[in-house]
Amino acid sequence: MANELVQECGVDIGIVHFSPTGKPYSYFHPTVDAVAHRFLNPNTELSEITRLVATRVRNKTIIINNRLEELRIREEFANKQILSLDQVKKTRKIGWWEHIKKFDADELIKFEAWLKSVDFNMKYCLKQLKNEAESSSQISLANANDASNAP
Repeated sequence: MANELVQECGVDIGIVHFSPTGKPYSYFHPTVDAVAHRFLNPNTELSEITRLVATRVRNKTIIINNRLEELRIREEFANKQILSLDQVKKTRKIGWWEHIKKFDADELIKFEAWLKSVDFNMKYCLKQLKNEAESSSQISLANANDASNAP
């Protein structure tokens, strides 16, 4: 809250408080020296060094607060994206591979047998295609040889 007061009103502030166990906590803006000097001498101006330090701290605070706001905006956007992705995830159709996780032992055995048969059939089809390709290339070579031997 003190930080908000500094941001919104542009004030210098110093807070010291103690926890229930007696541990002290403090917050000063822009610096302890600037706040103490103004408290002890409200009608005098700050020294040049103290003013420069206070200005630097104020500028740094503005930069940090701007970055913090940017990060809040990004976090809000990311949270909206997460909600959107969660909604898509709930409504999308489940792929066949996701059903495998729910298989019991018998279903897994059947699925494994099915995969093996698919593997066997694919290899058989590839072998046939390879044999056909080899025989057609041999026929082409034989035809080329016959054409070159012709009178």
